[in-house]
Amino acid sequence: MRTLLVFASFLLFSIPSPAQSAPTDCQSLQKEKQDMELTLRDWPELSRYRDENAKIGAPKKGESRVVFLGDSITDFWKLAEAFPGKPYVNRGISGQTTPQMLLRFRQDVIALQPKVVVILAGTNDIAENTGPITVEGIEDNVISMAELAQKNNIRVVFASILPAARYSWRPDIPPVEKIHALNTWMKEYAARIGEEYLDYFSAMADAKSGLKAELGDDGVHPNPAGYAIMAPLAEKAIAKALAKH
Repeated sequence: MRTLLVFASFLLFSIPSPAQSAPTDCQSLQKEKQDMELTLRDWPELSRYRDENAKIGAPKKGESRVVFLGDSITDFWKLAEAFPGKPYVNRGISGQTTPQMLLRFRQDVIALQPKVVVILAGTNDIAENTGPITVEGIEDNVISMAELAQKNNIRVVFASILPAARYSWRPDIPPVEKIHALNTWMKEYAARIGEEYLDYFSAMADAKSGLKAELGDDGVHPNPAGYAIMAPLAEKAIAKALAKH
């Protein structure tokens, strides 16, 4: 009995009362509120690269600057290591979709005066990161970015969406069919407007159209081996685009 009383007393003093847990709940809600307010204030995340863009300045004479625009796959790519000595600028933002990239295209691409932009986008749209969107809606955003680039004498490299059989954060959405549809359209559209199509998909897909296990750890994002496959493919497409400049 004494043992039971001691154990009951331990539980009584160990379980937090509502008054004790309330501050933690309030802090959590406050943080969520602040995060939501930040998102609403800067939905395309223009603040991410604003200061860096101001510092980078115009390209030097004869410099073939290239901007890589994209989501986490671009954001996580260490371009200085993959392309040593090249004037390549990373403007990827993790989690982003094509409407967000379109909204920051002038600031993060055009204002930097590159000769080429490499656009890698669409997988987060399929995952509905910023809400439902049709394949046609994604295409429209990519078209708008391409038109802006061409109006400003910037050549475009359209990078295929990387293979993915499943999104861990949206397991209810099957991505394979839409990825195929967008890549097929992108290849045709690039040819039609005289720009380059960069086919990552064919080199990285397994038999089920997922990312090869040895090239990524979560089925979506490339690991170093994956980026090692991507780098020479990107370099070849960029060289072709520069030759047209």
